[in-house]
Amino acid sequence: MVLEVFHVKEADAVRVRHEDLRATVAALFLKAGVPSADAALGADVLVAADLRGVDSHGVSNMLRSYLQRYASGEINPRPNWRITRETPAIANIDCDGGLGIVIAPKAMELAIQKARNTGVGVVTMARGRHVGMAAYHAMLALPHDMIGVCLSAPNVQVVPTFGAIERLGTNPIAVAAPAKDEPPFVYDAATSAVAVNKIRLAQRMDAVIPGGLIADASGVPIMADGKVPAQFKMLPTGATREIGSHKGYGLACVVEILCSILSGSGFAVVNPSAWAQHYVAAYRIDAFSDVDEFKTTMDEFLRMLKATPPAPGHERVLVPGQPEAEEEVERRAHGIPLHKEVIQWFDSICAEMSVPSLRTARG
Repeated sequence: MVLEVFHVKEADAVRVRHEDLRATVAALFLKAGVPSADAALGADVLVAADLRGVDSHGVSNMLRSYLQRYASGEINPRPNWRITRETPAIANIDCDGGLGIVIAPKAMELAIQKARNTGVGVVTMARGRHVGMAAYHAMLALPHDMIGVCLSAPNVQVVPTFGAIERLGTNPIAVAAPAKDEPPFVYDAATSAVAVNKIRLAQRMDAVIPGGLIADASGVPIMADGKVPAQFKMLPTGATREIGSHKGYGLACVVEILCSILSGSGFAVVNPSAWAQHYVAAYRIDAFSDVDEFKTTMDEFLRMLKATPPAPGHERVLVPGQPEAEEEVERRAHGIPLHKEVIQWFDSICAEMSVPSLRTARG
């Protein structure tokens, strides 16, 4: 559930049709040397994040980073990814420096196929790059009547509880489960107090953020509201030990173990800074219980949560995935809001890479 402070203010926004944005992003990936099918897939992952209101993992933050890293050779546009270990239920992939938003969907397809055969499929990915919005990959399992999971362990950005130096990544966890008539349950959250890209968004917008999200340069949690300082460190979920940072810290360690150590990739501190390791899993529901019964019970569960009387000062109780599903309906109808600075960047990069300009509401 994205805090309002991390959304682009409408006064600073230019609305863009998702179809136009997807086409432009795919064209830029293609110019960067990415094969056509992979370019289209990568564009879909980024635009899906923007449609769901997860702007931190959409084009605003990630596309320029990806293009810069393709140009520098840090990301391999045509990776020779391969399966290094495999059993009927699991596989480990060497990503060969390929971008996670392109390889993780393929890994989830493999996990889904294995789940069809064995009930559960698990695929780890070593030597990869950024995975984008983890929920995208978890949600690929939903049309197959499966529960999807995606974990990712990127480079170090987060201090451990009581720590002064970064030791872990933001290490997100995403779980998607289908329902019958209700929108699916979709949980996607970093194990840090907030995703680092949201802090960068706040910097771009010169916004005031709540206390407890970041630490100062020495690792001391900043508990007062304020603007993002030039130098900061990321905190685990919970901010301080007294209010539960050991829980976010511990979950980040779990993600590191399942993504990195399990895939034979060491761990973030000893790996090259650009590496990211990932984990996807698919659980075939009918291997455990009746699918229709599961979905009906999920409907009942989600409706029970949403029917909870709200506490004073709040309008309603939400369930994971609900705000994003509602945002997608609005943005499909009215366009994706991009900050004016992002539109200026698109104008520049499209001219530089000889790609047709992004169509916006301006013309």
